[in-house]
Amino acid sequence: MIVHFHKFRILLATLSSILLWLALPGEGGVWPLLFIGLLPLLTAIYHAESRRQTAIYGFVCGLVHYLCLLYWLVFVLGTYGGLPWFVAVPALVLLAAYMACYTTLFALFAYFLFQNSRAITWLWLIPTLWVGNDWLRSVLFSGFPWMDLGYGLWSVPLLTQSADLLGHHFITFCIVLVNSLFFLLCVRPDRPLRSPRLVTKSLPVVCLLLAVVIYSQIRLQQLDELAETADRAYIGVVQGNINQNDKWSPSRKQSTVDNYLQLTQSIPNWKSLQMVVWPETAIPFYPNVSKLFSPISKFIAENDMNLLTGAPWYEVVDSEKQKIDYFNSALLIGDGSRLLGKYYKNHLVPYGEYVPLKEFLPFLSPLVQSVGDFTPGVIEEPLAVGKIKSGVLLCFESIFPDIGRKWSKKGANVLVNLTNDAWYGKSSAP
Repeated sequence: MIVHFHKFRILLATLSSILLWLALPGEGGVWPLLFIGLLPLLTAIYHAESRRQTAIYGFVCGLVHYLCLLYWLVFVLGTYGGLPWFVAVPALVLLAAYMACYTTLFALFAYFLFQNSRAITWLWLIPTLWVGNDWLRSVLFSGFPWMDLGYGLWSVPLLTQSADLLGHHFITFCIVLVNSLFFLLCVRPDRPLRSPRLVTKSLPVVCLLLAVVIYSQIRLQQLDELAETADRAYIGVVQGNINQNDKWSPSRKQSTVDNYLQLTQSIPNWKSLQMVVWPETAIPFYPNVSKLFSPISKFIAENDMNLLTGAPWYEVVDSEKQKIDYFNSALLIGDGSRLLGKYYKNHLVPYGEYVPLKEFLPFLSPLVQSVGDFTPGVIEEPLAVGKIKSGVLLCFESIFPDIGRKWSKKGANVLVNLTNDAWYGKSSAP
C-alpha cells in the first residue's frame, strides 16, 4: 500500500511539471495554470514519508518539466553542433537533470517546513523558497534562468507592472503565493476551507494581490500619459529570415547582404528613419576585413543612414604569438559609414559560444566550431546616435535582467535585443 501511494505521489509531481509547462510560453501559454500548477507537487511533498521520497518528487517534477521545455536542444546540438542523436539526447537529459536539482532542493526545504513549522508560516515561506531557488539558478555556473514562472504572465500587463519595483522575481513570488494559499485552503485535510483562523490569516495575501493589480492599473495609465509627451525615435527593424544552414555558406553571403539591403529599402519612409536595426550576426562575415562589407558601407554612406547590426568581430591581441580574440558583436555604423560604436557580447552561452573546461571535455568542442569560440566583452557606454542611446542585449543576454539594468544605469534610453533564433528551427524556443 505504501508503494502504491508513493507511485501516485510521483504522478502528482509529474502532473505539476506538465501543468507548468502548459502554462508557459511555447507549446501551451495557458497562463492561468500557473496559479494551480504547484498544487500537485506540494500535495506530494506534504504526504511524503521520508526525505528520500521528497527528493524523488522534486527531481521527477524538475526533470520532466525541463525535458519538455528544453527538448529543442537536441535539434540544436544535432543540426548545428554536429553531434549524433545518441550524444545530443543524453546532453539534454544531463541539463534537465541539473535543472531538476533546484526543484529537488525546493522540495526538501518544503518538506522540512511541513515537518517543523506551523501551517500558516508555509503561506509565505514556500514562495520565498521557490524564488530563492530561481535566484540561485540564475547565478550558479554562469546562470540559466530559463522560463522563471513570472515570465509566464508576459501577456497580462495588468498583473506585471510591479516588476518595475521588485523585478520579475516578485511576480514569481505572487504566483507561488497563490499556489500556497490554495494548498492551505483546499488541499490540507486538517485545515479545511471553513477554518476561520486560516481564512483570516489569508487576508494579507488577498490584500497584497489586490495591491499588485491596483498598482498595475495605475502604472499603465501613467505610462500612457508619459508616452504622449516622451521623446520619439523612428527606428526600422529588419528580420532577414535566413536559414541557418545557408547563413555561413560562402556562396550565400552576398545574397544575404542583398536581402537585408532590399528589406531595409522596403520599410515605409525608410530614408527618414533615425536608425535601422538588423539582427544578431546579420552580417555573416568579419566586416573589418571582408570585401562583402563594401555594398553595406556604400549604402549607408549614400543614404546617410545609421545601422545597428550584429556581426562577428575579431581583434589581434598578440601578432607574434598569433593570439586573436573573437567576439559576438553589435556594431553601430553611420556618419558616412564610420564605426560609431561597438559592443561585445558580455554573457556568452556555455557550450554554444564557448566551452567551459574544454581541456577536460574535448568531445564537446564541435559545439562551438560553427560559431567560433568567443571572448566575453564588457558593458560600457551605450551605442549613441543623436538622441538614441542604445543598450544592446545579444540573444541569451535577454533572459538576464541585470544586463538591461546595467545598460539603463549607463544612460541607455533604448534597449535593443539582437537575436538569431534560426538555431531553434520551428520549436518552442523562439
